[in-house]
Amino acid sequence: MSAALSFPVEQRSDPRSDAERETILANPGFGKTFTDHMVLATWSSDEGWHDGKITAYGPLSLDPSAAVLHYAQEIFEGMKAYRHADGSIWTFRPEANAARFQRSARRLALPALPEDDFLASLKALVAVDQAWVPSGEAGEMSLYLRPFMFASEAFLGVRPAARVTYCVIASPAGPYFSSGLKPVSIWLSSDYVRAAPGGTGAAKCGGNYAASLAAQVEAGENGCEQVAFLDGLEHRWVEELGGMNLFFVYSDGRLVTPELTGTILEGVTRGSILELAKELGHTVEERRISIDEWRDGVASGEISEVFACGTAAVVTPLGRLAWDGGEMLIGDHSVDDGVGATTAAIRQRLLDIQYGRTEDTHGWLTRLV
Repeated sequence: MSAALSFPVEQRSDPRSDAERETILANPGFGKTFTDHMVLATWSSDEGWHDGKITAYGPLSLDPSAAVLHYAQEIFEGMKAYRHADGSIWTFRPEANAARFQRSARRLALPALPEDDFLASLKALVAVDQAWVPSGEAGEMSLYLRPFMFASEAFLGVRPAARVTYCVIASPAGPYFSSGLKPVSIWLSSDYVRAAPGGTGAAKCGGNYAASLAAQVEAGENGCEQVAFLDGLEHRWVEELGGMNLFFVYSDGRLVTPELTGTILEGVTRGSILELAKELGHTVEERRISIDEWRDGVASGEISEVFACGTAAVVTPLGRLAWDGGEMLIGDHSVDDGVGATTAAIRQRLLDIQYGRTEDTHGWLTRLV
């Protein structure tokens, strides 16, 4: 068994100036710029986990035969670091991300990274690049953290790689949707599925996202910003968006989200909303919901709001569902911003916890710095 990883710091010789960093933080966008450093560690079948370090952010050197380039043996996570009013820096439910990272690793035949090493890598990177964490008072700003692992062995045989690289990079982030908080349009894919039983739908791996991109292009061609997928067997049951889980708000106050079937990613935000919604007085159901129930419910008014959730986008209201041959508007469009009251309340409660504006009664926050 490998000893716990340590992450000694190799300071980069040419960090960005304070002025350049502040210019970036004033309008970071999402996933466009990166901090000065990154985490690296290596696993091999003979040595286990070793050679952890913090080093200058920059290109990785890969052999052209590296297994990840040919067989997509890769997983990742997404989380955020939040600066609270007193200047301290926290992250949200990292143990859940660490556990999912291990589940994804098992599904992709990659080595499991111990939870302690996962958390230590986050703390080490944010400590050295803490100046990159935006002020929480500047709107929904955060430092997005992207841990990932990939098969780096130079070998073309089809088998689990004997050498793997672990990396964490960080990117200052504003709102995921550049247009801000407003209802988005969803394209219902009838030609593509995101995942099938026995596949990798419950793992957070790049291949799932690659498989969603053709449908995403189709959505754009039909004036939509995101795509919704149905199940791979009956093409009847609603699963998730390309990168977010779905919730349906009923007129009687119930919240329904598709149950986890092995083809849906178990979102950390999804799980948190299930608990927060109960605290706000909602009955919560995890069950299958058909596309007919979605369309008929919106048409009759029984479904009053629909929203998507995920780490990057937090909680995003859906305002329009379109498909080949039709479309419908969702929710009360007489409201100025088109955001339903339940969606707004859940979103605010979640953000207030993450940014330290209300008490964390669940113990979900972990201090990084």
